[in-house]
Amino acid sequence: MDLVTALGQAGLGRGDLAGLAVTPDGTAAVAIAGAGWSTAASEVARVDETLRPRWVTWSQETAQRLALAGVRPATCWDVAAVHRLLFGGWRADPGWAWAHLRGLPLDGVPVAGPQSAGEADLFDAAQEHAAAQSGPSGATPDAEHPVEPDGYLRQDWTRGGWEDTPDRVLAWARLALEAAQSQGATLAGSSDGGLAVATARSESTIELLCAELSADGLPMDRAVAEQVLTGIIGPRPRGDAEAAQMRAVRDAVVLRLAPAGVTADLRSPVQVRSLLAAAGVDVPDTRAWRLEEFRESHPLVAALLEWRKAERIATTYGYAWLDEHLGSDGRLRGAWTGSDGAAGRMTASNGLHNMPAAMRQAVVAAPGHVLIRADLGQIEPRVLAAVSGDPALAAATAADDLYLPVATQLGVDRPTAKVAMIAAMYGQTTGHGGQAGRRMRAAYPVAMAYLDSADRSARAGRDLRTYGGRLVRMSGGDRAPAQADAARTAARGRYGRNALIQGAAAELFKMWAVTVRARALPLGGRIVLCLHDELLVHVPREHADATARLVGDCLAETAARWSPGGQDARGARVRFIADICAVRSWADAK
Repeated sequence: MDLVTALGQAGLGRGDLAGLAVTPDGTAAVAIAGAGWSTAASEVARVDETLRPRWVTWSQETAQRLALAGVRPATCWDVAAVHRLLFGGWRADPGWAWAHLRGLPLDGVPVAGPQSAGEADLFDAAQEHAAAQSGPSGATPDAEHPVEPDGYLRQDWTRGGWEDTPDRVLAWARLALEAAQSQGATLAGSSDGGLAVATARSESTIELLCAELSADGLPMDRAVAEQVLTGIIGPRPRGDAEAAQMRAVRDAVVLRLAPAGVTADLRSPVQVRSLLAAAGVDVPDTRAWRLEEFRESHPLVAALLEWRKAERIATTYGYAWLDEHLGSDGRLRGAWTGSDGAAGRMTASNGLHNMPAAMRQAVVAAPGHVLIRADLGQIEPRVLAAVSGDPALAAATAADDLYLPVATQLGVDRPTAKVAMIAAMYGQTTGHGGQAGRRMRAAYPVAMAYLDSADRSARAGRDLRTYGGRLVRMSGGDRAPAQADAARTAARGRYGRNALIQGAAAELFKMWAVTVRARALPLGGRIVLCLHDELLVHVPREHADATARLVGDCLAETAARWSPGGQDARGARVRFIADICAVRSWADAK
């Protein structure tokens, strides 16, 4: 009997949990309640296509192995992702997650990850001695069970020993299923269990997308990329001496504007500050935002700011970066994660999340394809309207430009209204932003009360939870909140009020992304970039219009699911919008 038939006869249906473990060589195991099977990773695709279970995995590592094998499941329950949702922080290895679920003391959890040479300690030596005394095989009677008598996961299993035999792989899949069931019960019992479970599902499935983003890469035209670099930092140097000469030429453009006889190392903040002082520009530091205020005061400042842009590209996004990360297939690759461990935003390595705007010219669709670019509009104030339930702010979201009705409500111009909204969400209390923010209290009292409550809790060191249920840790640290200085306490408050908005926005975005991932697949669409509030979907040209419409429809579907009913208690619907267009190059999107 094949695996699909066996699972079907065992009662596995669409959306049911099924434990899954996959080894580096493609050996896999599938576990459901009371039964389990050893198989190959390739069989997972057949089961997924036919039965559509929700695969339970310990972490994104399983998704990465499946992606490399060409297997792309529709959905999953990622134990690590859900652990970060439930308990906050970044650490989420199996031993750590299991101890949390079982209520075990965390100081008893072994250090995560495989042990490298030279890391053995006395505890390990004692374990090795005990193993040697247990018999010729070196195995204790319970060594084939992943859980120690004291309830912790066995260290040799969490360090990769679960891969050693098919029986162990199957036991590991069963244990993942048990962990997921425990997590699900905890979420279902929360104050908003339905939304919390839905968030857990999307946070898990986003890990599948992250594995695919890492495997597929971002399409980039090497020739265009090198043209961009040549225009900014000059042609590719033929050696260290030529590279040094090119740096000196870039420096000279700035230094020639300095007072006669004054020079400096432009890579030294101390020397740059002295250089500016000699030119009559007195600044407390040389941060870019600070220098922007003095751009018009002296041509040296403007030249220095432009030099910094070129220097950043030369040192971080230059030819070496291109050679290291852009594959021969024209795809730029990096590692993706579904949560930053704080408020829950997606992250990526190798410059994928902070690529200079100039390099977007080189992000070009493959022949016969286009990029569908979708950018959420004014997402944070719209999220604030939804999570706070403020009817006046919800009404303002009906406008394409939310800041216009906000300006009318506050009796100010649009720029001031935008400053007021940002000041409210980021806790700015001084200057123009603080003055404008105070007007928000009368106009949008429900939204401001929501933010103020988060601020007070954070200042007091109390942990927060986002709209979707993610724990944002505010407790701990080297000093108790009462002992902290006023500036540090205020900063905690500002972080807390904004973390709830950023976190909720991240949850909405990721739910949108996994919906687009599923709906665009029949059209040949693949998401190739998730940048904060922006999606890039790579799709065959003939499906461009249909995919663009689909991405918009997915946003409406997601908003309705994320904010049930899409409206507050008074019936004011919170509207989410996105700027969606089909382009050949990312830079063409305006």
